[in-house]
Amino acid sequence: MTDDWKRQIDRLHQDLLRRDDPAEWVAEVDAVDASRRYPDLALRGPVFGLAVLDPAGTADATDAADAAQKPERGPEWRLLKPVTDGTPQDTRDTLNSHLWFKAKDDTDDPVVRRELLGAVARLEREPLDELTVCDARYRIVRGDEFARTGQAGLEPPRPTDLEPVDRTWDGRSDTTPSPDRDFALVPGRETSPMAAAMKVALQGFAYSGARFPTAVREESERARTAYPDVVLLPVGFGVAERRFGGWQPRGALMPTPHEARRLLVDAMVEFWPELYKFGDAERKRYAQAAEEFKAAGRANEVRVGDKAFQICRIERMVRTGPDGPEPPRPSDVDDYGPTKIHPTMDEDGTLHYDS
Repeated sequence: MTDDWKRQIDRLHQDLLRRDDPAEWVAEVDAVDASRRYPDLALRGPVFGLAVLDPAGTADATDAADAAQKPERGPEWRLLKPVTDGTPQDTRDTLNSHLWFKAKDDTDDPVVRRELLGAVARLEREPLDELTVCDARYRIVRGDEFARTGQAGLEPPRPTDLEPVDRTWDGRSDTTPSPDRDFALVPGRETSPMAAAMKVALQGFAYSGARFPTAVREESERARTAYPDVVLLPVGFGVAERRFGGWQPRGALMPTPHEARRLLVDAMVEFWPELYKFGDAERKRYAQAAEEFKAAGRANEVRVGDKAFQICRIERMVRTGPDGPEPPRPSDVDDYGPTKIHPTMDEDGTLHYDS
């Protein structure tokens, strides 16, 4: 660590003391403890999301009242959609839909609608990672997802991680808005000394080892120079299954530990029995394990026969450079290419379902 970074972390430490917020102090102690108990990082791989550089600095805000409440700021890259997609094309399709619905619902101006639909037409044909539309720059953003590990396995949620006010087990498991939404991809805004220290460690991170193809390793090394800074994204929570001596993710990234627990319960009771064609006995075993897991309140592990599932804490990073966040790399793999997603729309807003 350079002397400059040591000074910055010391400054953050002093700021933390001056704020005199016991909750922040406890969270920092939690972070220090986690770094000791879970000192290693397990890389899952790349994830992708959608960012926008909006001239107004409001990340495509559609609610004028919400926009008015935000403090004035210069244009900065902000997340429009969460960095959770598995491939760049997934996010390109998200951008396609975002622009199509803006053309459908957010304007009556034929000129604006024509520009939006022109961008949609390009996304239907080309694997574009950046587009400028109506003065806003949209970019497919690449991140890396990882979890902390130690002798005890993957790091579970920390006591200071935020939970929903109403920790119900009924209804949908994704009721809390993603903290990625409108998150600024601006380096240097850490308020925690431990977060700043993690950022320093990740700046030198690159893929290594024979399990990664040569192109992946070379592009990872180049990214350290082209995008030298790191932004840590909001923490998420997921379900992992111990399999073949390692942990495999099972399901989407959730914004709170409780919603990850609900996701696991729903999977055990509803989704997996149908997907894997469980017999009656297996359905009962999973249902009983789910009830015991729920009754435990904030449990983070559950076993069903020889299978073990855990709620784990997931962290993500995005590299940034002089021109903003890193886009996908040439070695990032897509499962499919661009395609037409929505009906054809005229500049007057008329939809055509036969073309």
